Amino acid sequence: MNTMHPGELLREDVIPALDIKITPLAKLLGVSRQHLHAILREEAPVSPSLALKLGKLCGNGPTLWLNLQRDHDLQKLSDEMKDELDAIPTLDVA
Repeated sequence: MNTMHPGELLREDVIPALDIKITPLAKLLGVSRQHLHAILREEAPVSPSLALKLGKLCGNGPTLWLNLQRDHDLQKLSDEMKDELDAIPTLDVA
């Protein structure tokens, strides 16, 4: 299952819907353009503080942004650790 990085949602849906450029958006969020670009390129994570800001700006709260980041991080790490995880048995609890 491929999970979406929050930067993809920002880049593909939110920014076009808001019809806003990167510099004014970064200013509204109180982050640098460089940091926002790193998130949009999916090279930087959305932190809890940025999730709060995005949630306020978009009116959808921070949970969506944090859940997207969490799911993305878990999927990426799961893929990277596949061999290690495959070697660990799943025990049945009686």
